[in-house]
Amino acid sequence: MRRRMILATVSAVAVAVILLGFPLAFLGAQLVKDNELRELQIRATNIARAVEGRLGREDPVTPDVLEPYVGGEGRLGAYIEVVLPTGERVTAGEEVEGRRQMVGALGSSSNTLVYVYVPYWDLYLRSVQIIMLVVVAAVVALGASILVAIWQANRLSAPLLYLAASAEQIGSGQVRPRVEPSGVEEIDLVAAELVRSSDRLAQRLAVERQFSSDASHQLRTPLTALTMRIEEMALAAPDNEEIQEEARVSLEQVERLVTVVDDLLARTRRALGGNNEAVRLADIVNQQVEEWGPTFEALDRELVVDVDPATMVLATPGGLAQVLATLVENSLKHGGGTTTVRSRASGTSGAVVIEVSDEGPGVPDELAPHIFEREVTSGAGTGLGLALARDLAAADGGRLELSQRRPPVFSLFLSGVPKSLDPSVVLPVGSVVSSGWSRRRRPPT
Repeated sequence: MRRRMILATVSAVAVAVILLGFPLAFLGAQLVKDNELRELQIRATNIARAVEGRLGREDPVTPDVLEPYVGGEGRLGAYIEVVLPTGERVTAGEEVEGRRQMVGALGSSSNTLVYVYVPYWDLYLRSVQIIMLVVVAAVVALGASILVAIWQANRLSAPLLYLAASAEQIGSGQVRPRVEPSGVEEIDLVAAELVRSSDRLAQRLAVERQFSSDASHQLRTPLTALTMRIEEMALAAPDNEEIQEEARVSLEQVERLVTVVDDLLARTRRALGGNNEAVRLADIVNQQVEEWGPTFEALDRELVVDVDPATMVLATPGGLAQVLATLVENSLKHGGGTTTVRSRASGTSGAVVIEVSDEGPGVPDELAPHIFEREVTSGAGTGLGLALARDLAAADGGRLELSQRRPPVFSLFLSGVPKSLDPSVVLPVGSVVSSGWSRRRRPPT
């Protein structure tokens, strides 16, 4: 789109220059030539009057009398020839060689003839200067149009790139993107609709996740109770082979039903966001710093990051970002002092631990065992944030724990990226693909 906008703007200016600039250049050149010829004609008339005046006073006509009319500032240098009534010729200036332009005048009361000669190429050069001036102005106009076109294209395309990035966030699982107003009404309408769609998607995903959690609890509990009841019945009649056989068959049926329920719930979790990928941890953390940094600064607090830029984890970018955002937000609301986000390796299995800590009073003892339960809160919030964060961590195959109460330290355990999933191994870096104005066609193989 940027290229088309630039080409359209430059093409419009080029058409205007061709249709208006070139005719203006030729008309201007002709006007300059006519003005110069008119000035030469006036000069010749003035010479004729001056000569007639001297003849009327019987003063001699010498070259010194004609010298002031030879040239001057801003005027073309001329060769002047005056033919007196007696046939005498008086000249002034340097005689013109080669092609020349002549203008003549005749005295009104005598037969005095005045001829003014100028080089043709000097007169032609005056006209060419006007044409060159118009050409320079056209080049400047084209250059200015290119700059304006690039600025306008960037102004219109940048919001579209942000929209594409927001759509990519929605596709990767981060269903609540932040879209800043662009100032372009049509683009802002699309952005607002994208935000509304993401809100509806977030609500639906939340309902489905809650359903998955409730279904797991509601189905497992009666199945467990049924299993225990069958086992009790079998223990109550150890000598009855018929009862023992029925109990064994019933337990097998219950186990198969438990397996089916586990498979269905596992498929639901994978469909809701279990598509893990190799994520650069520093990118997700830096995103949170950009989002929460101004708020920390406004409260005279500091958000410190100690994350290795090379650390990679297996997670969904949206889910990981939401977990970190919840921990940072809790630290902002309930903690104090400096909030630190650091990462470190956990053991030799390649796992990664992300720790979020602050210098606040910590988690109360009576609240700590239930900190991740739903509707459990210290009084400022709904109590759903940490519970949802723990569910998102579990969906990515990790776990979220309160590893220290005072000062508070929340630890997020995630799997590292094995060597078989290293992007540089799976997809090595290829040659540079140019996105410039021209593209070379690949030769047939």
